[in-house]
Amino acid sequence: MGLPELIGRHLEVKQRGWTDAQMVVSLMLLNLAGGDCVEDLRTVEKDEGFCRILRRVEQRGMRRSERREVERRWRKERWRSVPSASAAFRYLSAFHDEDQEGKRTESKAFIPVPNEHLRGLAKVNQGMAAFVQKRNPQKIADTGSRCDVGGDAKRDALFSYQGFKSYQPLNTWWAEQQMVLHTEFRDGNVPAGYEQLRVLKESLSLLPVGVEQVRLRSDTAGYQHSLCAIANKGRIGGLGGSSLPIGADVTPEFKKAVLTEVSEKDWQPLYREFDGQRIQTSQEWAEVVLSRNAIGHRMDAPVYRYLAIREPMGSMELPGMPQQEFPFQTLQMDLQQYKLFV
Repeated sequence: MGLPELIGRHLEVKQRGWTDAQMVVSLMLLNLAGGDCVEDLRTVEKDEGFCRILRRVEQRGMRRSERREVERRWRKERWRSVPSASAAFRYLSAFHDEDQEGKRTESKAFIPVPNEHLRGLAKVNQGMAAFVQKRNPQKIADTGSRCDVGGDAKRDALFSYQGFKSYQPLNTWWAEQQMVLHTEFRDGNVPAGYEQLRVLKESLSLLPVGVEQVRLRSDTAGYQHSLCAIANKGRIGGLGGSSLPIGADVTPEFKKAVLTEVSEKDWQPLYREFDGQRIQTSQEWAEVVLSRNAIGHRMDAPVYRYLAIREPMGSMELPGMPQQEFPFQTLQMDLQQYKLFV
């Protein structure tokens, strides 16, 4: 892949000591090994065999003059194979912009403007995508963005919608190549749908040569008229485009339309493919027509196709029993209660 060369071309953080490639590769290896903080680099350094291999890999393909140039970066003799925790911590601080920190508040969603080093890391990822595309050419980019909320004990973390302190990185996945195309680290209080159109455009700018069509897939965070409008025009980021299913919010208006506009005979069984076999599931789908007023669209806006999916729940609501709360939307139809998605 030529990863060290990619890093050296797009990052210029270190002038002496550890090179940018040594720093970044060490942190990648730490992540792959299951480490969750820079202190865990000490565990990597204790693996003598691994460290010997790592040094050999670093010098692979180097001329003698290049190896001498690397050694001259050090004032004293180098004895470690991976950076120390303190060296890694100082290196990571270069990607942090202190001027942006004063703009962060708990009551408002805020995403810091990336500095030159973070922008350089994005170019490294772009180079990795180009390498993968060269080995496995794909004309279609089936992309989807997703926020993952994780608990975090850091004092500076902000509260997420789930009620605990966390961070909420937004990752854009390229399905055909099985890789993360774009990532943006976010505070826990930043909504998943916040600035998704910008993230989509940035993600598409990282696609390599050869991609001719983009397909957009998203959960309910992507249910935004601006995103849908781009997919509806058939062009995304200058490429041919179309939309795959995008989850939408189950609003009171949507529930009302399901109950009043959809008859029982309109529900069709939902099938899934498994090992080449078409298997019927317990879920059913039906098309639902929503008025523009119900979804806040202008009269000249395009009419989108809404598909409801219902799934019977294991237990029914009993008369006189307190109403249960679920982490998903439900709908009572006759004597059966259903999970409801759109």
